[in-house]
Amino acid sequence: MNTHPILIIGKNGKTGTRVNQRLQALGYLTRPVSRSSATPFDWENPATWRKALTGCTAAYVTYQPDLAVPRAEATINAFTQLAKEVGLAHVTLLSGRGEDGAQRAENVLKKSGLTWNIVRASWFSQNFSESFMLEGILNGELALPADDTLEPFVDADDIADVAVAALTKPALHNKLFEVSGPRALTFAECISEISKATGRAIKYTQVPIDTYIAALREQGAPEDLQWLLRELFTVVFDGRNSQVANGVEEALGRPATDFSSYVQKAVASGVWYAAQQEPA
Repeated sequence: MNTHPILIIGKNGKTGTRVNQRLQALGYLTRPVSRSSATPFDWENPATWRKALTGCTAAYVTYQPDLAVPRAEATINAFTQLAKEVGLAHVTLLSGRGEDGAQRAENVLKKSGLTWNIVRASWFSQNFSESFMLEGILNGELALPADDTLEPFVDADDIADVAVAALTKPALHNKLFEVSGPRALTFAECISEISKATGRAIKYTQVPIDTYIAALREQGAPEDLQWLLRELFTVVFDGRNSQVANGVEEALGRPATDFSSYVQKAVASGVWYAAQQEPA
């Protein structure tokens, strides 16, 4: 077993948490980091990078807020240069489907001289249960600036499984895995499935993008997040990612998890019933 830890950047994220848990369960040493970890890592503060990287030979990298933002390319370039300097050999990078900025960052990694994997994903199924869409579902109405465009939502558990395979199996190195679920749905169809599975009345409402961003601004959402969601809903969410991708099967030799299976896992966790629970 490798005595050098595998670096996990974004230890509290939907995929970082899962990748870390899986690696540890397999017996690998890990170094999970974030801005608040004992050994901090902050994308906005390059002075934190060296200590986090030193001693690691591989890393799972998630970039905040998203590789689509304009500064990501330069940041990933600086990161890969430092990685080579301190002896880190391999990077598995979480990227975004259909995002021009993300693909520029991917190209930086490919040309870096490190061995690499790219796990290119779009909308996570877990956005409905672990992220910004949860509040609307709990309140009985999800309002988003998305029409009837189809999206093959991908399960974060699948992303983590692919990332772990990429980190631990050298035969998979230097490959891009574009991952999705096996079935494309609209947001309205997703909410319908969730409503039926929970037995709760939940509706989907489409709202204008400017109304949506204004609401985020009023809630104090960071400018980066406002920019990113406008970019995702007005540029990326145009049907370019509607086609199912087969990266899960390529990496793991099994089918991707269907949205209905994800819904059953979330139902079992109780996350969508929180609003109905009486105070203790």
